[in-house]
Order: sequence, then structure tokens, then C-alpha cells
Amino acid sequence: MNDTQRDALERFIARSAAAERVTIEQATLLSGGAIQQNWQLRARVDGGAHAGDALWVLRTDAPSSVAASHGRAQEFALLNAAAQAGVTVPQPLWLCDDRDVFGRPFFVMHCVEGTAAGHVLTRDNGPVTDRAQLAQRLGHELALIHSIRPPRADLAFLPVCDEAPALQAIHRLRRDLDALPTPHPALEWGLRWLERHAPPRGEIVLCHGDYRTGNYLVDARGLTGILDWEFAGWGDALQDIGWFCARCWRFGADAREAGGIGQREDFYRSYERTSGRLLDREQVTYWEVMAHVRWAVIALAQAQRHASGAETSLLLALTGHIVPELEYEVLTMTEPD
Repeated sequence: MNDTQRDALERFIARSAAAERVTIEQATLLSGGAIQQNWQLRARVDGGAHAGDALWVLRTDAPSSVAASHGRAQEFALLNAAAQAGVTVPQPLWLCDDRDVFGRPFFVMHCVEGTAAGHVLTRDNGPVTDRAQLAQRLGHELALIHSIRPPRADLAFLPVCDEAPALQAIHRLRRDLDALPTPHPALEWGLRWLERHAPPRGEIVLCHGDYRTGNYLVDARGLTGILDWEFAGWGDALQDIGWFCARCWRFGADAREAGGIGQREDFYRSYERTSGRLLDREQVTYWEVMAHVRWAVIALAQAQRHASGAETSLLLALTGHIVPELEYEVLTMTEPD
């Protein structure tokens, strides 16, 4: 962050917070964020409701973003909707679409403490002290997210499709797979299997779209925030359940089938208690197959961004190396067919 950006940002926040003056004492680019950038801001606020020392996060686009992800105005609206539903999220504060302030759109939210790194949270000696409690809490939070239903005027930017969410996802994945320069027969098989077993359209809810270990924060007290809403949309609730439980998001802790941090039934039962809806266990398996195909197609697309020269990135290049493992999981899960 350069001095010009800092000065413009201080003026924007002062206006938005009705403060006499805002001084950003430290701006730190947080790790991660292939799609978005997160800056931690330590600030001093003179006057207004936020007077005193403040710790915020500024969220904006990374230099290269994914076309399928929401913009910052849409993510800001999603955070507000989630907060209204009682979901534990960082409180969204101010949205700015004026590119003269920071060079690209952004919003500012409260900073919440905790660890998000999946390989840390799933370790036996990691920060999670009560795995059953965390699994239950995550099931409860997901049920609150799914309590948000269309139509919603504040979420009118989210498209509603008449076809079954499973078929919609298959069409999108097949389009993205066909756009790649090399064939992937195992994933073609997976898509065909998903097409043949697709569940009909049911109740439509707000899906987080990337609800998994790595996208929530945990500290010594437990869960502190659900993060990364840029892929949220209307869909089948079991999409999020399957994504969370898929082996590819357990970070090697395969015996703990709920996100690598707990037992599947603890997660399920808490979700069922809060939502008042019984989960179809067999249909969750279907969505786990979908999760592995989806992550494989995303990984291939990210690797292609590097290989094509569109964005030189070791992280993107290495992402492509997980694809054979994902293909093997797809074939294993669909082998009885």
C-alpha cells in the first residue's frame, strides 16, 4: 500500500465513520488470497462511534481474479445477509466502489482473531481442543446460512435457475473442462456419472459455495468467523454438506470425515437440529463426488493460468499436481457403477 492509497483510504474511512480523523498506523498484507487480497489495518480514530484504536481488514481483488467469483459489492451484501441471519461473520462496515481511493473496489470489515490454515487446524497438536464441539458449531452455522432463501431483494444479483442445481453444476463444469487444452477421461467419466445420478430440484437455499476447513477462523475459544463468500449462490443445501465432508478438504486427517476436524455425525446432527431437516446420507455422497470433480476442474484451470503465461505463480502451478489424486478419488467413489 503506497502513501497515496493510504491517504485516500484514511479520508474515505473518516467520511464513512463520521470521524474527525483516521490515521492508519500499520497496513499489513495478509498471507493467502489467490483470488482476493486482505489487508489488516491498525488505525487510530478521532471522534465518532469508532473512536479509539481500531483493527480492521480491507478486502479487495487480487491482481488477477476468477471470473466466477463475486465482486466486492456482492460479497459485502452477502456478509450483511449472513450477519442478519445470525451467522458468525466479521462485521462488514463500509463498501467503496470508487476506484480513485484504492485503485479497485474494496470493503472494510472488523478483524477477527484466529487460525484458518487447514493443515494447522487438522493437526493432532493443533489449536482445536474440542473437535466434537467445533464440528457441531460448524453444522449449526451452516444451517443458519441455509435459512436464507430466495427471493431476496438485497441478493437480487444472484441468479436463480429453474433446472436442478446438480445439472446446472455439471453443465458449468463440463464447459470449463472442455475449455482446457488437454483431455481428462477420468473427469469426463465423473461428470457422466453425476449426470446419470443427478437428484431432482428440491428446496433452494443460499449456499456458501466454499464451506470447508480453511475458510473459517478458530482461536482458543472456538469458532470466530466464517470467511470467503465470493462463490455463494442459490443451490441445493447438500452442495455445502458434500463440499465440507469431501476427502479432498480433510488435509490428510481422513478419519475425521467432517472437514478433517471431527466426526461426520456430530456435524450432521447439529445441522439437523438447527435446520429442522433430516439429511439424506446417500445424497451427501453424491455431492462429495461432485466436490472432487469440481476441485479437480478448478485446479486444472488454475494450473493452466500459469502454464499459459497469463499469471506466473508457483502456487497455481503446484495446484495442478493434486489432480491425479482427485481423479483417483472420483474413480474409487464411482467404482460400484
